[in-house]
Amino acid sequence: MTMKTDQDEFVEAVPRVRKPKSAGRQGFWPWRDLPSLLWLIAVALVTFVHPFVERSRWLMVHLVLLGALTHTAMVWSTHFSQALLKTGPDVDGRRIQDRRAILLFAGVGVVVAGVLLDRWLVALAGAAGVSVAVFWHGLQLWRRLRASVAARFRVTIRYYVAAALCVPVGATFGVLLARGPDDALKARLLLAHTGVLALGWIGLTVTGTLVTLWPTMLRSRMDDRAEALARGALPLFLGAIALIVGGALMGWMPVAGAGVLAWFASALWWGRALWGPARRRPPREFGALSVAAALAWLAVLLVWTGVVLLRGHDWAELAEGHGRATAVLAAGFAPQLLTGALSYLVPVVLGGGPNAVRTATDTLGRFGTTRLALINGGLILSLLPIPSIVRVLTTTLVLAAYLCFLPLLAMAIRRSRNVVRAGGGLPTTPRGPVQPAGARSVWSSGQLVAALAVLGMAVALGVAADPGAAGFPVTSAGSAVPATGETTRVRVEAKGMRFIPDSVTVPAGNRLVIDLTNTDPTTTHDLVLANGTRTGRLRPGRSGTLDAGVVGESLEGWCAVVGHRQMGMVFSVVVEGTPPVTAAGHGAHGSQQSAGAQSGSGVQAGSGAPVDLHGSFSPGFAAVSPVLAPAPDATVHRLTLTAREVELEVAPGVWQKRWTFNGVTPGPTLRGKVGDRFVISLVNDGTQGHSIDFHAGMLAPDRPMRTIPPGESLTYTFSATHSGIWMYHCSTMPMSVHIGAGMHGAVIIDPPNLPQVDREYVLVQSEIFLGESRAKGSASEVAAEKVLAQAPDAMAFNGIASQYDHHQLAATAGERVRIWVLDAGPNRPSSFHIVGGQFDTVFAEGAWLLGDPERGGSGAGGSQVLALAPAQGGFVELEMPEAGHYPIVSHLMVDAERGAHGILDVAP
Repeated sequence: MTMKTDQDEFVEAVPRVRKPKSAGRQGFWPWRDLPSLLWLIAVALVTFVHPFVERSRWLMVHLVLLGALTHTAMVWSTHFSQALLKTGPDVDGRRIQDRRAILLFAGVGVVVAGVLLDRWLVALAGAAGVSVAVFWHGLQLWRRLRASVAARFRVTIRYYVAAALCVPVGATFGVLLARGPDDALKARLLLAHTGVLALGWIGLTVTGTLVTLWPTMLRSRMDDRAEALARGALPLFLGAIALIVGGALMGWMPVAGAGVLAWFASALWWGRALWGPARRRPPREFGALSVAAALAWLAVLLVWTGVVLLRGHDWAELAEGHGRATAVLAAGFAPQLLTGALSYLVPVVLGGGPNAVRTATDTLGRFGTTRLALINGGLILSLLPIPSIVRVLTTTLVLAAYLCFLPLLAMAIRRSRNVVRAGGGLPTTPRGPVQPAGARSVWSSGQLVAALAVLGMAVALGVAADPGAAGFPVTSAGSAVPATGETTRVRVEAKGMRFIPDSVTVPAGNRLVIDLTNTDPTTTHDLVLANGTRTGRLRPGRSGTLDAGVVGESLEGWCAVVGHRQMGMVFSVVVEGTPPVTAAGHGAHGSQQSAGAQSGSGVQAGSGAPVDLHGSFSPGFAAVSPVLAPAPDATVHRLTLTAREVELEVAPGVWQKRWTFNGVTPGPTLRGKVGDRFVISLVNDGTQGHSIDFHAGMLAPDRPMRTIPPGESLTYTFSATHSGIWMYHCSTMPMSVHIGAGMHGAVIIDPPNLPQVDREYVLVQSEIFLGESRAKGSASEVAAEKVLAQAPDAMAFNGIASQYDHHQLAATAGERVRIWVLDAGPNRPSSFHIVGGQFDTVFAEGAWLLGDPERGGSGAGGSQVLALAPAQGGFVELEMPEAGHYPIVSHLMVDAERGAHGILDVAP
C-alpha cells in the first residue's frame, strides 16, 4: 500500500490526463478557455492603435487586469477548489460556471464602454455585473468548503473566498474614480482601488494557489510548512490591505505606506514555502520562470510604492506618478503570471499522455529565454529615463515577446493532438496527471545573448536617431587655435527659463565641457552652442554633458526647445582675449521678425515662401467639421485631453508639426449649460511640459493649471457658472508659442433659454506661424520668433487656412443659422463678418447685444460685425433671404487674405 503525500493530493487538483477519446471534451471548454484569450487579443489591438484611442492606457491596464487576469483567476480557483475539496459536480455545475463567466465577460465590457463613453451610470452597471459574478463565485466556493470533508488544503479555498469579497469593495472605488474627482482624492481612491483589487483579489488568489501549484510546476517536493505558513499569512495579508485602504481613505500616506510594506513582509514570510521547492529544483521550464519573474516585479512594485508613500507628502503628486506603478503591474506582473501559469496548465488540460503533455509544454516554452529576456529587459529599459524613441522601440519588443504566446498556444494544441492521433499518448496513472519526464529546460545562453543584442540594437537605433535626447555630447570639429591641453569644466543648471550661471569664461585653446542639469520640475530643456554642439533634450531631473571641444572664439548658446530662447534662455561662452558674443534672445529675434513681416494674400512673414491659399489640399484631406452638436443632457461632462505633437496640414499643401490636444487643432469643443460640472483629464504625451487653462471655470490656478512633464497627467475639475463661449489653452510659458502652435479650444456654455435654430456652427480663429520646412514628413514646429514678432504666415478658422473655401458651410435660404466665434489669438483680434449678410442677433462675452429672447427679440436693429479681442467670443444669428455663396471673413482684411476666410453655401 502506498501512502499519499500532501503534494500527491494537490497533484490531483490538476486535471487528469484522459485517454485520447475523451481529450476533446476535457480539453476545450469555450467559456473557460476563450475569454482570457479574447481579452489578450484586445490588448494587442489597442496597443497598436493606442495613439488614436481615448484613455488607451486605462484601457490596456483594465483589459489585462479586469479582463484576462480576473477571468483566469475565477476559472482556475473554481477548478482547484473542486479538485482539492473533492466535492461533487452538483455543488457548482458547468452551466452555473458558464453563467458566471458570461456575466463577468459582459460586466467587463460594460465597464469599458461606460468609461470610454464617459457614462458614469453605464460604468456603474458594469462594475455591478463584475461584482455580482465574482461574489457569486466566492459564494459557491464557500458552499464547497462547507460541503467538503477533506482536511487538507482548505486554507487555499479560504484565500479564494477572501479574494472574492475584495472585488465589490474595489469596484466601488473604481466607480468613484469614474466620476472624476480632483487630483488629491483621485490619488487616494486609486491607491484604495489598486490595493484592494491587485493585492486582495489577484494577490490573495495567487498566493493561495502558489503554495501548492509552485512545487507542482517545479516537479519538486512541497515544503512541509506550506499549509501552516499559508494559514498564518492570510490574516496578515488581510490586515495589510485594511491598512492600505484605511490610510488612503483617511489621507494618511505613512499608514498606507506601512500597509503596502506590511503586505510585502507577509509575502516574504509566506514565501518561505516557495523557497524550499525552488532550492531543491530551480525553475527550468518557461512556465515556472515566467511566474518567478512576475513575482519579482510584484516585489519591486510593493517596495517602490511603500517607500514613495512613506516619503510622500502630496497625494496629487502620487497621482501623477501612478502611471509607472500601473505599468509594472499591467506589463511586468500580470501578463507574465498569466502566460506562465497557462504554459503549465494548458498542456495538462489538453492531456493525451506524457508524450503529448511534454510536446505541448516544450512548444509553449520555445524561445523561452529570448522571450523572458526581451520582456523583462525591455520593461527595465522602458522604466528608465530614456529618450522617447528608445522607449517606443523597447516596449514594441516587449509586446512582440508577449504576442508570441498566442501562436505558440495554437501550435501547442495542434501538436498535442497530433501526438494523440499518432498513438503516442499513454493512459493516466491513478495518482493524477502524468508529469512529462525529461521536460526540457528553456535556458539557453545563446538565446540570452541574442535577446540582449536585440535590446542593445534598439537602444543604439534610438540613440542614433536622436543622440541629443539621449544626453550624448556631439563634439565639435576642432578649433584653429593651438590646444593648451587644459580642460575648463563648468556645472550649469537650467531652471525657470534661465541658465544658472548664464556665461562661462574660458582661456583660448582650452577644451570646454559643460555639465547641464535640468532642475526645472516641469519642462524639458537643452543647451546648444553656435558651433553645433549640444546636450540634447533633458527631462526634469536629468543631466547631460556638452563637450564643446577646443574653443578659440566666443560663442553664443541657447535652449533650443521652441520658445525658450525667446523667453531669455541664453548662454554665453566668453574666450579670454576675444570680444564677447551677445546671445540672440528675446529682443533680438523680435526686431528681426518685425522688420521682415509682410502681409497680403501671398503671405510672407519673416523668411520663407509665401503660402498659396488658392492651391490644392493633399489627397485624402478632411476639413475640420464646424458643425456644432446640441448641448448634451448630462450635467457632468468628462473628457481626456492628450497633449500630442503631430504633423497636420495647416493650409493647401502646407504642413506643420503642431502641438495639439487629442491630435487636432483646435482641440475638441465642449458644450454644456450653466451649473454643469466638467471633469477633464490632461495627459502629456508630448516631449516637453504642457498644461491647460479653462476660462470657463473659476478656481485658483496653482494646481489645476500647473505644467506637467512628459508622461504625467492631472485632473482638472470646474463648474460652469456663466454662459458664453470660453477659450481653453495650454498655459505653459511661453504661452503665446504654445497657443500659436495649436494648443487651444472652445467651451460653449449655453445662455439660459437659448432658442433652437436650424443650423449651428463653431469657428475658432487662430494664427499660424510656419518654420523652415513645410513638407509632409519633415515639417517644422511653430516659429517662435514669428510669434514674438506678431508676424503670422497665415490665419485660420478651425486651425486650417482657407479650408472652408474648399469645404463650404451649408445652409438653405430662409433657415436660421447660428455661428459661434472664438478668437484664440494668440495676438490678433477678429472682426467677424459675412459678406451679404446682416446679423439680427448678437451675443458677445456673456451679453446680448441684439436679439435677447427675454426682451422680445432684436427689433429693427442689426449688426455687420462681431468684434473680438484675443480670447473673446460670442455668436451671431442670421437668415439668408436667397441662395448664393456668402463669404465668411475677418474684416481685418489682411487677415481674411491670409486665410481667415470661408464660404457659406446657401441652397435655394
